[in-house]
Amino acid sequence: MPANIIQPNSTPLQRVDVDTVTLDIIENAMANARNEMDAVLIRTAMSPGIREQGDAFPMIANHDGKMVVGQFGSFITGFTESYGGTIEEGDIFLTNDPYMCDGAVSHLPDWLVLVPIFKDGRLINWSAMFGHMSDVGGKVPGSLPTDAQTIFEEGIRIPPVKIYKKGELNEDVLDLILHNVRMPRWNKSDFNAIVASCRTAAKRCIELANRFGDDVFTSALSMMLERNYIAMREIIRNVVPEEKRSFEDYICDDGAGLGPYTIRCTMWREGDKAIFDFEGTDPQAPSSVNFYLNEEMFKMFFGAFTINLFDPSILFNDGFYDLVEVNIPQGSILKPNFPAALSCRTHLLGRIFDVMGGLLGQGTPDAMSGAGFSDSPHFMYSGYDENNEWFQLFQIGFGGIPGRPVGDGPDGHSLWPGFTNVPNEFVEAYFPLRIETYETITDSGGAGLHRGGNGIRVGYRLLADGEISIHDDRWLTYPWGVNGGDPGQRSRKELIRANGERQMLPSKCDHVKVQAGDLVVFDTWGGGGWGNPLKREPQAVASDVRKGLVSVDGAKRYGVVLDATGTVDADATSALRAVMANSRDDSALFSRGGTIEEIKARCLEETGLPAPAMPVWKSGAGGRA
Repeated sequence: MPANIIQPNSTPLQRVDVDTVTLDIIENAMANARNEMDAVLIRTAMSPGIREQGDAFPMIANHDGKMVVGQFGSFITGFTESYGGTIEEGDIFLTNDPYMCDGAVSHLPDWLVLVPIFKDGRLINWSAMFGHMSDVGGKVPGSLPTDAQTIFEEGIRIPPVKIYKKGELNEDVLDLILHNVRMPRWNKSDFNAIVASCRTAAKRCIELANRFGDDVFTSALSMMLERNYIAMREIIRNVVPEEKRSFEDYICDDGAGLGPYTIRCTMWREGDKAIFDFEGTDPQAPSSVNFYLNEEMFKMFFGAFTINLFDPSILFNDGFYDLVEVNIPQGSILKPNFPAALSCRTHLLGRIFDVMGGLLGQGTPDAMSGAGFSDSPHFMYSGYDENNEWFQLFQIGFGGIPGRPVGDGPDGHSLWPGFTNVPNEFVEAYFPLRIETYETITDSGGAGLHRGGNGIRVGYRLLADGEISIHDDRWLTYPWGVNGGDPGQRSRKELIRANGERQMLPSKCDHVKVQAGDLVVFDTWGGGGWGNPLKREPQAVASDVRKGLVSVDGAKRYGVVLDATGTVDADATSALRAVMANSRDDSALFSRGGTIEEIKARCLEETGLPAPAMPVWKSGAGGRA
């Protein structure tokens, strides 16, 4: 039963003409309102994940529920169709359950707040934001248990609930929720910050409607959506072929000893419509790496990926969604059946961008990038400090961005461009640890005409007994290079005990007991290279060596020989490049470092960890048999 929206003012909003100057003013004002949502959140949240790293995603929609500014696309229509209660002025809604909002959020730590915006008794907009809470209960601190088999193990599930009713906070419900989390003070602060940011957006929308009139304002929002539709129609015509094109990539393992899992997508165009079919993607995993990929969210990924590539000046919104059709098989690892666990979906979330790059790049290889949007590594550390007070760190790591047509990939950057690193001084001030190493990993970026970005090495010296959790990927498969570029280096995690004992850690693990004095060495992956490395200017390679981004031996991957002073030996370089050119085969568009079978055969020797076992499903389950 759909929601009943109570609007005392029954006068319908009218579509009117809006001149281009007014349209541009409103468009930029809406973009500023969206940025102001971030500013309010960051200044009032308490947890480092939101306050310092910005792990939150705002959105403002029109009265029909279509996002006009934001990041994650609109889920309002799905909400109003599934929520059976009333929606009135002053109401604010809260949820975190992916299965109750059709994947609008994709794991329980993401708390989603929705605010209907009323003016003079009419609904004119929606604002919404979700932020990643440091803890929502469950079987492990941080609420991202690797070995969970159902969502019931991962924390408190909040169905769509009216947390504010006509402006009054439902304190009993909020208290019940906070009673089930390990960091209630942080959660309450972050929740209030999200609500404040959504109310800020509401205030700005009402101000604009007052300034220009309701009809002009809402008509301008419709025109913003139409602008996006027109732009994306042209982009789709140019980048999506009529013939079918397929690509597949993998997440390395599921944290339970099985892997890799295949993500396969086929893309083609029918008229103006782009079609993406994930048939052939493996069935859901028994652990928590499943990703409930909302079809509307994938449309948003596709639109953001292509618009930012072709015309970053276009203000991204939901206007083009009718131009995209998405099929994700039910029961697959991208649309698991309830109550499958979902908490560690980050690996697949990141890998979707690599899949899109591989799909879209096949038709225009010169415009594509290597792999590197591969993951969003997590490090968690918890316990009791010297004052017997509970501490809990949740931190997102950064990897190497791939080499690109326009140049080298940035070193140590986030999957999400808006994320920032947490200053080491902040971490050391608030948690019992010391950052002994924070540096790019020399040679970890794939060699190429344009070098892949290097990964990051962080050395965490732990100063209190406790336990850690690690969530990462690309430890088995490589971030692939393109157009002759080499793959990036894999990720790696090692625990060095205070007594000198060394232990290789898997990329996904929980409840690792640690003691004061232990050192965690946390290496992220490098980005794939772009183009033949033998074509890179020798002086550019020498510059990389001076900066510590490439080693003297690593320079030989580019066919560059340096003398003892770091100067290019021109004769030796020419001779080495001639030899290497004769043995290179650049016919393959993608350089993956070998087949899955070859990579698994070398796994133990190269990584110190056993290769995962290949997943097996019952016949007829989809994916591999």
